Amino acid sequence: MASLSRSIWRQARPVCSRNATAIRPVRPQLNACRHYSVPPVAKRGAPSWQSYLALSAGALLIGGLTYSTAHGAPTKLDSLSLVQLDQATKQAGPITDASPMRLRMEKMIKEKQKEIVAELSRIDGKPFVADEWTRDDGTGGGISCVLQDGQVFEKAGCNVSVVYGKLSRPAIEKMRADHKSLLAADAEELNFFAAGLSMVIHPHNPMAPTTHLNYRYFETSDPKDPLNGKSRWWFGGGADLTPAYIFEEDCKHFHQTLKDVCDKHDPVYYPRFKKWCDDYFWLPHRKEGRGIGGIFFDDLDEGFLKQIGSSPTNAQEKLFSFATDALASFLPSYVPIIERRKNMPYTPNQKEWQQIRRGRYVEFNLIHDRGTQFGLRAPNARTESILMSLPRTAQWRYMDPISGTRTEQQKLDEAKQNENKEDGSFDEYAEEKKLMDILRRPREWA
Repeated sequence: MASLSRSIWRQARPVCSRNATAIRPVRPQLNACRHYSVPPVAKRGAPSWQSYLALSAGALLIGGLTYSTAHGAPTKLDSLSLVQLDQATKQAGPITDASPMRLRMEKMIKEKQKEIVAELSRIDGKPFVADEWTRDDGTGGGISCVLQDGQVFEKAGCNVSVVYGKLSRPAIEKMRADHKSLLAADAEELNFFAAGLSMVIHPHNPMAPTTHLNYRYFETSDPKDPLNGKSRWWFGGGADLTPAYIFEEDCKHFHQTLKDVCDKHDPVYYPRFKKWCDDYFWLPHRKEGRGIGGIFFDDLDEGFLKQIGSSPTNAQEKLFSFATDALASFLPSYVPIIERRKNMPYTPNQKEWQQIRRGRYVEFNLIHDRGTQFGLRAPNARTESILMSLPRTAQWRYMDPISGTRTEQQKLDEAKQNENKEDGSFDEYAEEKKLMDILRRPREWA
């Protein structure tokens, strides 16, 4: 997953949450806080972790806003840091539509996290463990909500991160390849703000699909003048489904729900973001997709709207509205599926197939996902949160006859066997082969 949270959950000392909806307090005897602990903040002169953060695909979004004094912030705002500006605004009153986008995004993802965690806890019957953390220097934090070994979910995590920092010149240069708004940024460093919600669900039942989502916002500003200086921003995100067994009604429902929310904002979105998802979640060494896709997007800003022929007027509001609606579509897209599949009967062989497919999930996240790669390379990386997306269990079989890397002779033998089969003959691996065919040739579902 190219998630924001995997890249920025680090250098944090967790504090246990006590009041979140459907979340139980972390009990000291469970040592849950210790499980999320991290090394001390790197000393000056150490490599900048922000440079790694900047490269996380699916992890960062950039946005610029002119900061308003209407909320009672101090008079000499230009002498304050971006963190201090936002803290002053929060203390002055509630977050409204007139507040900076940074604070509106933070408010939105925290509200959605509570909604998602409450609903998943209802389905499973077990509460999530909440691990609330803040960075030692006061420049951000987050809430990691995790459920393990539940009745329905083997592992589920729903995490929020909100972090402030600085991008070095090398980081800015590397980001320009994926974020065109930075092409004109002629600065040795930039302030940045990054906020996002990331979630992964791995059910017990092999008939119930794994799912993932991530929605994020990123903003940069001039460190010399965070109030009135040039700022840049973008949104990113998406959601996808990874089944071990294909139920076409599930695939169609998931994609149609995403298409409906995309079409509400622009009919160009769904086909563009669907292909982007198929391309991103592709395992080139296996020549197959991780799952049946969904939507994926990044670098959504004024330039993106111009590119697709849409008016860039009020671009930030338009794209925030889309990100909000897309995130809100998760529960309607997934809950009916998990309710249908969570109690279905299955065989030991079907459970083993799920484990093999989870192995592919691990391969993608550790080999190809840019957010995971750069997050793990960062000094003092918050490894537990970065690897939250991985399943509790997975399996690899050498030369698996259905999904393994077969020799040319094995392929010829299989083709010959298929030719000799009579019409209507039983194939015990028909459902597994159906999945592999779809993963190798992505299909249109909506």
